[in-house]
Amino acid sequence: MPADLFDSAACALAVTAQDGMILQANARFSEWLGFSNTELCGKRFQHLLTMGGRIFHQTHLAPMLRMHGSVTEVKLDMLHRDGHKVTVLLNGIQREQADSVVYDLALFGTTDRDKYERELLNARNLAEALLQEKTATELALQQAQAELREAYAISQRRALFAEQMVAIVSHDLKNPLTAIRMASDFLSRSERTPKERQLLGHIGQSSERAQRMIADLLDFTQARVGQGISIKAASLDLHSVIHRAVDELRVAFPKATLEHHSVGQGDACLDADRVQQIIGNLVANSVAYGDLQRPITVTSRLCDGACEVSVHNYGEPIPESLLAGLFEPMTRGTDQGSDVRSVGLGLYIVRELARVHGGDVAVKSCAVGGTTFSVEFPWLG
Repeated sequence: MPADLFDSAACALAVTAQDGMILQANARFSEWLGFSNTELCGKRFQHLLTMGGRIFHQTHLAPMLRMHGSVTEVKLDMLHRDGHKVTVLLNGIQREQADSVVYDLALFGTTDRDKYERELLNARNLAEALLQEKTATELALQQAQAELREAYAISQRRALFAEQMVAIVSHDLKNPLTAIRMASDFLSRSERTPKERQLLGHIGQSSERAQRMIADLLDFTQARVGQGISIKAASLDLHSVIHRAVDELRVAFPKATLEHHSVGQGDACLDADRVQQIIGNLVANSVAYGDLQRPITVTSRLCDGACEVSVHNYGEPIPESLLAGLFEPMTRGTDQGSDVRSVGLGLYIVRELARVHGGDVAVKSCAVGGTTFSVEFPWLG
């Protein structure tokens, strides 16, 4: 190799004898180890190695060069003049020169490579740590999901049991309430003092209220636990059915002024008892939350292909935030009127009865126009 190329090479180059004596070294070799070229020539290559490097040179590197004539990418730690280590990769090849054998050595710095390998190792360790974390998180998630499913199943069983108990208790309460009401009616037929008649009136109103609550509870459990609310639809005169319902409700709610308006003519295919129950629940709701100084209007409508019943009352409007969930069970518009409706099922039952007929219920409420609940049925008349 021309002297200028040898001396200006980008890697460290050296030529040694078989015993390791450095015969020639380039500027890069001198620069890396901190020795001048003059100082290097005459030193043995193995003497520039750390103690571990010397052992490796004696037991592996020198024998490999003699046996195979070359070595590739052997990692060695060399000692700088000031004592710090310089890690290099060595490539060596045996070459015959005149009547002797020499070794051409090329040394490459490993600083960047070591840094890259450390980054790779760090990245691998990080990836493994993330994988372990991901696995642990997935296991925790699976466990949490299993616990959630179990908790949900338990809550469902408890809810079902509670609803079944409500159904049983509600059903069993019907008989004693019927007996109370019959006894109250019987006693009211005899001569009574004004105070006694007042008390009997309270008993009758309370028993009627309790019977309405029990009817709602039984329908609720039938809708949630049983096969759904059942109806017996038949052709009927809608206006007459609503008129009778309003007359009965005037007795049940003597403090309210109930008016009935009928629009249009024709028959509808509905369950008369269930329609009366719808009107009863909506009127009870209006009595509880409406302004009893103004009339509650019940309208039955048969016209323009629509069959509809509605109940309107004046009073405080229903807050906008409550409208979306108003027909869910155990929901109230306000705390007002809790002495009239206490279980919060009336509007839920109205919605379920409307749907089982193939219809639906809607509500509009504002400060000026009041509140109107409308139940629309398919008109088959």
